Amino acid sequence: MRVSTHLRTVAAVSALALLAACGGTAEEDGGASEDTAAEEGGGEDAESSDDGMESEEPAAGGDGNTSDTFTFGYVLPETGQLAFLGPPQIEALGLAIEDINAAGGVLGNEVPAPVAGDEAGQEAAAQQAADRILADQPSAIVGAAASGMSLAIIDRVTGANVMQCSGSNTAPTFTDYQDDGLYVRTAPSDALQGPVLANTIVNDGYSNVAIVARADDYGAGLADATAAALENAGATVALNESYDPLAREFNAVVSSVEAAEPDAVVVIAFEEGGQILQGMFEAGLTPDAVGVYGADGLRSADLGSIVNESDPSVIAGMKGTAPASADNPDFITRLEEFAPDLEETQFAPQVYDCAVTMALAAEAAGSVNAADFKAEVNGVTIDGTECSSFEECKGLLEDGEDIDYNGASGPLDFTEAGEPGTATIEVYEFDDAGELQSVETVEANPSE
Repeated sequence: MRVSTHLRTVAAVSALALLAACGGTAEEDGGASEDTAAEEGGGEDAESSDDGMESEEPAAGGDGNTSDTFTFGYVLPETGQLAFLGPPQIEALGLAIEDINAAGGVLGNEVPAPVAGDEAGQEAAAQQAADRILADQPSAIVGAAASGMSLAIIDRVTGANVMQCSGSNTAPTFTDYQDDGLYVRTAPSDALQGPVLANTIVNDGYSNVAIVARADDYGAGLADATAAALENAGATVALNESYDPLAREFNAVVSSVEAAEPDAVVVIAFEEGGQILQGMFEAGLTPDAVGVYGADGLRSADLGSIVNESDPSVIAGMKGTAPASADNPDFITRLEEFAPDLEETQFAPQVYDCAVTMALAAEAAGSVNAADFKAEVNGVTIDGTECSSFEECKGLLEDGEDIDYNGASGPLDFTEAGEPGTATIEVYEFDDAGELQSVETVEANPSE
């Protein structure tokens, strides 16, 4: 059952100097999720090879889109550890473009199909994809999915006077990033998700918690936000340790968790978290013995099979949190009709809102050049007549009204930093068969 509730025990931590993000600042060779594994001010960093690819210097002082047609590119994971996050984001962008064009396009011109780019979990690959897209002078780039990959391309994109919007970056780093108003995100910062995760743990009755996290923007930021919120709630953080996500084995991580003697364990990981969970379970740290929690990086319907292919039920009782992606059933239904083979919807509403928000900003500015419409991006999400579709909002703009776009992911209400001021966070759980279930959604607000 899905219910909406408000953050109770843990006050949201909004002023932390955090390194965090859904995704990694490191180049990663293989792999899988948010944020998610994907995915915002913080730090997922791990050194790895770039398969010999050489990155180029960031573009600077570009002219942006000088045509009359609004155009998109995307840098999203088609391969690599977060490849399962690619399809829902790519299809959501396609649906947004279809809806925009059904309403007459942007400033009277239809929006063409986006120029595709694969971030691939590698900084050099993401940079090469961005450079290729920027050569076409788009209005906006959607992505990257991983915070680390966005950090690898953000200076290129904004330096070319192109707008960048991510639907899954969660690292707190981006809140204060010097982007000249050309980077925004529709995914909430982990400064909002961490307290919800902590609150879930404390409300489940646990008080002595071990945290292990990827040594990158995503892992470090979410781990620190969660640890601070746990301590604010009176719980003890018995361990807050990072690990190299490219390690061949994680026995030392499991040993550290065992030595901490926790009553609950938080694993902030991508697909490599499956190996950590395997080791924990072999050591007796199973969900029926201790609380076991993950975040958006482990929110996968395949997690049970990754941990134990012959018995996915081994993860029964494990819980976690992630930015809500299924809280708008009407949107999810439309997306599944648009892309019938889609198996995952994580971060799809947020990417849809990236596209619509930027297109509305262009309508408000009367220009498809990001240097002109960047000043309108925040404004179309706050302090105006509420509207919930591109067509409706565009009509209001044409009538001379200010608009407040409430999107597929919910009210955006962008702050000055160009990010949601509040967040809807999903609490998920794996049932007795090891199948992923949504338990509830929680509204997180820094003022609470």
